[in-house]
Amino acid sequence: MKKVRVAILGIGTVGGGTYQILTENHDWIAAARGLDIEVAKVLDKSVDRITAKGVPANKATADLNDILSDPSISIVVETMGGVEPAGTFIMKALSAGKSVVTANKELISKRWSELEATAKKNGAGLYFEASCVGGVPIIRTLNDAMQANRITQLYGIINGTTNYILTEMTEKGKSYAEALKDAQALGYAEADPTADVEGFDAMYKLSILSSLGFHTCIPYSEIYREGITAITPADIAVGKDFGYTLKLLAIGKRDGNDVEVRVHPTFVPNEHPLASVRGSFNAVFLTGDFVDDIMLYGRGAGARPTGSAIVSDVVYCAERSAHVYSDFDNNGKLDSAIKLKKDFESAYYISLKLADRPGVLSKITNILGSYGVSIDKAMQHGVADNYAPVVFFTHKTDETSMRKALHEIETLDVVHSVDAVIRVL
Repeated sequence: MKKVRVAILGIGTVGGGTYQILTENHDWIAAARGLDIEVAKVLDKSVDRITAKGVPANKATADLNDILSDPSISIVVETMGGVEPAGTFIMKALSAGKSVVTANKELISKRWSELEATAKKNGAGLYFEASCVGGVPIIRTLNDAMQANRITQLYGIINGTTNYILTEMTEKGKSYAEALKDAQALGYAEADPTADVEGFDAMYKLSILSSLGFHTCIPYSEIYREGITAITPADIAVGKDFGYTLKLLAIGKRDGNDVEVRVHPTFVPNEHPLASVRGSFNAVFLTGDFVDDIMLYGRGAGARPTGSAIVSDVVYCAERSAHVYSDFDNNGKLDSAIKLKKDFESAYYISLKLADRPGVLSKITNILGSYGVSIDKAMQHGVADNYAPVVFFTHKTDETSMRKALHEIETLDVVHSVDAVIRVL
């Protein structure tokens, strides 16, 4: 039986879950995979925090050199999060020839090329299944199960915090602030929820997934991003009336060398499988040119699901006779052959407050029509303070035309406000 000694950097929620799985399922993994995996060291700033998780004192350390200098440790698991000091620790581990398993989506999206180059140079592996969609094996699917296909589309609910918030707003009529407070109380949202609710977390993940799915480097900085902080229960209620459910979607498409990548709130038709993904669950909907549509669904965060993905990578790494790297030029830059489509096409939901007098609607529709924007559905609901709330659903149009039309609409004296613009799948 192959002996594998592992070190864990960080003993927070994910690190603790990883230690629990490797300890409690040791015998199962040994019997099923022929691997005797031992946690040799656990690093944290506080040794007391390590031992409080049930780790023996002789395996606890606050000194990275205790891990780097031990030749018997072949795999280092990083669960600290953030770019630093995690990035420095990983670089030191890779430089020492130790393979690294990480759940750090921000670090991978920002420094993937540098980390992979260091891994290659030193004969080490770099594995990060847990960086995207928690316990759902999306990266393994893209790398090891979709080789026969060109991935043409990737739609994902890949942030559990925002999906929980939107579910609460949809099903219980809560305001954004109320739903966020509940998410924080349950541990789904951080005290500072910016990374989740403003779409940064999903942006980092989409950078990784679209790079793997489209076999070309898609830098996170090239991804269009909007968060959910401006979403209101009224918008969600109107969407429900018209057969839509609101989700924060990560969307990637490739057609030849044309690629579009974006993260934003999206009305999803209720008949689409992604519309039924509730609470903190995640899902990714893939389209391959031969397999057609498939969807992966499961828990996107938490100690056990994320720990499960980390341990899967530990096993995968330990079984390699040769490590697996990117199958594209992973230099951190957009390939010169790739044309990034910023002027993407979508249908739109528009919510406005308009002066309650004759001829106003015709002014709006004339402006939309002048930019080639065709209205699919419209609804006026009530009048308040001489202004009528009106919503439009448009047919598919391009982003530039919609922005130009809205800019002109906002200048009209009969327009009190443009309250929401939400894309429709």
